[in-house]
Amino acid sequence: VSTQSTGTTDKELNPKTLTSGLDDYPRATHPTESEYHVDLRCWMAFASRSLANLGDLLGINVDQYRETYELLANNTRLKELHWTGKFFADYGLHSDVVGLTEKRTGQGHSEKRRVVGKLPLYQHVKVQGYVNLFPFILTLLEPSSAELGTILKNLKTQSNGMSSQYGLCSVAKSDSYYLKHNTQHDAPYWRGPVWININFLAVRALDHYAKVPGPHQELSGALYKELRENIVNNMYLEYKRTGYIWEQYNCQTGRGQSVHPFTGWSSLVVLMMGEQY
Repeated sequence: VSTQSTGTTDKELNPKTLTSGLDDYPRATHPTESEYHVDLRCWMAFASRSLANLGDLLGINVDQYRETYELLANNTRLKELHWTGKFFADYGLHSDVVGLTEKRTGQGHSEKRRVVGKLPLYQHVKVQGYVNLFPFILTLLEPSSAELGTILKNLKTQSNGMSSQYGLCSVAKSDSYYLKHNTQHDAPYWRGPVWININFLAVRALDHYAKVPGPHQELSGALYKELRENIVNNMYLEYKRTGYIWEQYNCQTGRGQSVHPFTGWSSLVVLMMGEQY
């Protein structure tokens, strides 16, 4: 199951997935109908669970939605399809070695085109970033899950390079895609900056796992406190400095950037402040 474009152009480092909402987030370099995206599966499970809960409140038979949720959120199946041994990831036809190289286009002009340095193979797309977190941030993982423990320990030790004092970065600073342009003219969008919508989901998930019994309860609580404080403090300081709430925040400096004023999903900080999830 995929949300990816056809990828017929050689002007993009990775074909974009606009329908996912994550735009230029690095996906498989060579899209096919055989690939599958972990965030899409998780959103479908989350939506099915939400519909089942609403049906229960209204007294409506929602067995089909609950069955869909149980199928998609099955932790064993999630692990079989998407677990790399260190994190969850997409699966598809992917090359680990791609780059944008200047090529002459005639009449003294040049343009950056994609060059594939290694033949693509069907494999997990081992980019470290927001997509890895979806089974966790949508609270699909069982509280006792070993994979949940691995994700939390990586966040604590910052070994995945996603953690910063301003929030979780969209692509890890240690990853080769960090702050990489997707085309000659497309600046990195979901390839490093801190986005408040995904950080809200992470804070919400940490609050959830801190309140349910399990081996990761204490660590979830500690990470919740740290991440929430980092986000709220930085957004407050940036608001004082600039007078704006921003679309995204720089992963290295914390400074607001891109669209402003942006009181769309960045206003979720108010719910974080009030601890309303």
